[in-house]
Amino acid sequence: MDSKRRGFLKSAAMAAASSMVLGDAEFSLPVLGAADPPTDGDELTWNKAPCRFCGTGCHVQVGVHDGRVVAVAGDKAAEVNKGLLCVKGYHVGGILYGDDRLTKPLLRKDGRLVEIEWDEALDIVAQRIMAAPEKFAFYGSGQWTIPEGYAAQKFMKGGLSNNHIDPNARLCMASAVTGFLATYGVDEPAGCYDDLDACDVLITWGNNPAEMHPILFSRVTDRRSRGENVRIIDISTRRTRTTDAANDYLEMAPHGDVAISLGIMNQLIASDSYDKDFVAKHCAFRAPESDTPTLQGEAISEDEFRKRIAAYTPERVEELSGVPADQIRMLGKLFGDRDLRITSLWCMGMNQHTMGTAINSLVHGVHLLSGHFGRPGDAPTSLTGQPSACGTVREVGTLAHALPGGRVVANPDHRAQCEGFWNVPAGRISPTPGYHTVKMFDQFTKSADEGGDIDTVFVQVTNPGQTLPNLNKLFNDKEKLKDKFLIVSEVYPTATTQLADLILPAALWVEKNGIFGNSERRTQQWFKMVDPPGEARDDTWMTIAIAHRLLELGHEGMKDKDGEFIFAVKDEQGEEVPIWEFEHYYDVNVDKHLFEEYRQFTTMKHKNLAPYDEYVKARGLRWPVVQQDDGSWRETRFRFAGFDDPFVAEGEEFDFYHSSSGDGRAQVWFHDYQPPPEVPDDDYPMWLCTGRVLEHWHTGTMTRRLPQLNRAMPTGYVEMNLQDALAQNIRQGETVVIESRRGTTQLPVWIDGRGRPPRGTVFVPFFDETKLINNCTLDEHDPFSKQPDYKKCAVRVRKLSEASS
Repeated sequence: MDSKRRGFLKSAAMAAASSMVLGDAEFSLPVLGAADPPTDGDELTWNKAPCRFCGTGCHVQVGVHDGRVVAVAGDKAAEVNKGLLCVKGYHVGGILYGDDRLTKPLLRKDGRLVEIEWDEALDIVAQRIMAAPEKFAFYGSGQWTIPEGYAAQKFMKGGLSNNHIDPNARLCMASAVTGFLATYGVDEPAGCYDDLDACDVLITWGNNPAEMHPILFSRVTDRRSRGENVRIIDISTRRTRTTDAANDYLEMAPHGDVAISLGIMNQLIASDSYDKDFVAKHCAFRAPESDTPTLQGEAISEDEFRKRIAAYTPERVEELSGVPADQIRMLGKLFGDRDLRITSLWCMGMNQHTMGTAINSLVHGVHLLSGHFGRPGDAPTSLTGQPSACGTVREVGTLAHALPGGRVVANPDHRAQCEGFWNVPAGRISPTPGYHTVKMFDQFTKSADEGGDIDTVFVQVTNPGQTLPNLNKLFNDKEKLKDKFLIVSEVYPTATTQLADLILPAALWVEKNGIFGNSERRTQQWFKMVDPPGEARDDTWMTIAIAHRLLELGHEGMKDKDGEFIFAVKDEQGEEVPIWEFEHYYDVNVDKHLFEEYRQFTTMKHKNLAPYDEYVKARGLRWPVVQQDDGSWRETRFRFAGFDDPFVAEGEEFDFYHSSSGDGRAQVWFHDYQPPPEVPDDDYPMWLCTGRVLEHWHTGTMTRRLPQLNRAMPTGYVEMNLQDALAQNIRQGETVVIESRRGTTQLPVWIDGRGRPPRGTVFVPFFDETKLINNCTLDEHDPFSKQPDYKKCAVRVRKLSEASS
């Protein structure tokens, strides 16, 4: 990285990170930029760790003194960020030190939370499970480390024979998963971040990487500062900071992305500019079945595809999407130019969508049909919002229907393979998928008389009391059901702990060992650097300790075929280490043991991982990772491309070796446009879209404990269009009521601020637990991925005086 870029971006990021720091110095950690190389001293030691926040996977250097994190620095040795950090990353060390850390197990008795001992807490959880294991559910997260998720997965499916385990990634990445599976037969991107360094055109589909993935976006904008010509096209429902950097802004109506992608393919066919050679050699055509659609779909001919796509002329697409026909033709012409290299980026805008699987598949199809695939800079790439949504949820398979390494519970061969790897009796894994997130909480918040057959939920590393859609239905209704029991492992009090019956204090980030997997298939490891406060403990340990308590109670599922504890770890002398006792948990590296056990699952779908010790030495490796003749381990940047992917058949330019059609071809899908499930009307005349902000990460549980960031963005708000505000006599900063058919919340108004929605639409970030916008959102979801749509529902905005009258 040249010094000009480093200096410019360092100063910009540092200015943003420090702009609001006025006092509270005791909470402020020193931050070092990329140009300040950290070195160990007599009193300060440094070690590597991936950042705790989003799925970018930036690396930081963590400075520790006297058992406390006292400084952070961007890691110059890390390829992802090359020493840079965003405003959140520069302050990540402070997330450990909020005043209200949870440090003791808490049990709700007579409406009050009282401190109890860990032994009692473990007994309570184990007794609840033992009484009705089929009514127990485990709700996790893309913030789970790989060992944490793997332990939960094995505990549930290989121990309890219970598939009711799902992650919050169901709310953010599930449609990306189903889009990849439908297209390539295997999940996760074929390209990598290197595409951002090589593309001529970057298209952002309904996302805002300038704020949500700023380190990645800087790779493109920095190229411009060096004189390179990179065209940025922002397709969105509102103007954002990304729009400010774009050459072209295409403002679409909600759901318009489906029509736009169909319109681009229409133009490629109509102008005869699609890549005939690539399609003939490497693609097949697919459409949903007419009766009960599946991810497999049904094969259609190219002629049939042409007939169906012909209906999506630029003029019709303009009617459906609001984007002018000439701009649809412009996109078609760009994709028809094989001399260009085009990268598409997307995140929640395409995933949190009732046609999420369809739009993901269609954008992959645009790239395949045009041949903009498989060369550096030519890639359709989904970004993730959580640090291990890929590594833990998608690869470990902590989803209600999945098993590790791309397997599914409905496949008997997959079940048998997993039972073999886990050395558990045949038939231990249930063939019936468990409840996905929306269904899980719907069952939990229904009484037994209403058919609610989940009575205990264990939540780790997430905050569903703030993130679930339609909160009044899916979470708040739990309060009136006294027979339902909510267990929450947490670091701080949250909207979820408000209704918890048992709270378990958790270790956070570098207070434990860990491994994450980021958005470009990069697996990244770190070691514990400081102790957690009080009696806070590792989530992996909690799962193992509960499992051992069930073993003590006589639960046969906690034994393998040989009668051993399913989480048994033995020392060099062959003696079992009692890792379920926290004082002995770090006698061995439990993370390494679980990771090496998990590695054997990864080869079936060619997601091969290197040994644990290779990740200790590296700043992450992108899978598939294969061993070379000299004993070294080589990562893969570009999957399915013969020049880089070791699993492409010899002599082949491309090979989609997990093709769902069984012939090495990727699938170009056709999906008809369908309207959103709810649209504005006379009673609720405005569109609501929810999302995130630069300063806070998701629900703000960690970032709102950082005074620097909390002062920079202290409250939730609603963005309104100026004309809409004038029409209702609403003024800047005035508090209004946002109301849908499901619930309400109150927010101050921000007019012509950072984001600028068009008339008839409002935008609300969801980080503020005092202003829960998910009281308003709907729980309608994609039929394939089961992912809810947080981006479009109908609301009305009213002045407080009107709402109270």
